[in-house]
Amino acid sequence: MSRSSSASAPPFYLSIVATSRNDNHGGDMIQRMTLFVNGLLYHTKKYRFPVELILVDWNPPADRPLLKDVLPLPQADDLLTIKLVVVPAAVHNRLRHADKLPLFQMIAKNVGIRRATGQYVLCTNVDLLFSAPLFKFLAQRQLAPGKYYRCLRADVPRAIPYEKSVPELLHFCQSNVLQRLGKHKYFSPIFHTLYGILLLTVGQVFRWWREPGLGTSRQAFATKMQLIRLDTDACGDFTLMHRTDWEDIMGYAELEGYSIHIDSIALMAATALGKQQVTLPPDHCTYHVSHDDGWVLADPVQKLFKDLDRPMLDWSTVRQLGIHLLTQRIPLQVNKPTWGFAGEDFSTFSYGNQPVVSPHE
Repeated sequence: MSRSSSASAPPFYLSIVATSRNDNHGGDMIQRMTLFVNGLLYHTKKYRFPVELILVDWNPPADRPLLKDVLPLPQADDLLTIKLVVVPAAVHNRLRHADKLPLFQMIAKNVGIRRATGQYVLCTNVDLLFSAPLFKFLAQRQLAPGKYYRCLRADVPRAIPYEKSVPELLHFCQSNVLQRLGKHKYFSPIFHTLYGILLLTVGQVFRWWREPGLGTSRQAFATKMQLIRLDTDACGDFTLMHRTDWEDIMGYAELEGYSIHIDSIALMAATALGKQQVTLPPDHCTYHVSHDDGWVLADPVQKLFKDLDRPMLDWSTVRQLGIHLLTQRIPLQVNKPTWGFAGEDFSTFSYGNQPVVSPHE
């Protein structure tokens, strides 16, 4: 077990941050998390790209093993370093609605962001398999500060053959996509032209023209266009930016409720501070294994009752917040300086080798 600070370790180019707990959320949770870790083990070795995975074990159930005891761990020749940060129930119980929500996903990811050592930090989820083109792009180390990167999420069937090798699973996912979430659905190449943008928005101009708080100015129209361009669909599955850009927006808004839409607020906050969105090509995607309680594919009737049981943001509120931030060009001042429980001494279990840092890095 290690309790050393991130400053004592050589920096990685990329840190990947995710969170979970051993409660079988959505069913098949261990299998989906194992797929996630095995995918990273495979890709990092294939592309010779050392990566740090920060996995936050939030509010672990007292009657089940910790994640470190149920997930695959790197071997001597692997290039993935895994750090499991355990946030105990006592900390979870300090938060409002702790009795209704066993995991505060975005606060947990902030814990990971604050403890990551990479130059760039990717926040993602534990039920994903990264496509080969996506990981090859990451391994090329062509990221830039002042930008945030988004990619498509491709949903695949729950009946994925977990017993197969990672290359076979990648082929299965590529051949069995149920739906894709992300901006490419709306922004085909023609929509990158001025004509395409006007064509996309002409039906909504009059509705927007007199929206309260915006008036009829040219700035109002520009703000709306920025909101349209934001790739908020499933952005909690893949948001990547330089660590200083995460620090500029102070991570995710630490709202003590269900995680939906909090990921979108991060994109709004980054854009308001001048960070540029980069949407990756369609084949640079993540494959998401469908599961019970998944937001997009959940039964609409059942969602009615689940939404009543958990405190959560309404999209109209988030949209108005986005308009406010983008119009005023101001930071979102919600989090405290100690966001991500900075300074809190959480138990951290580290596995794998530290990277060899090249002189130019």
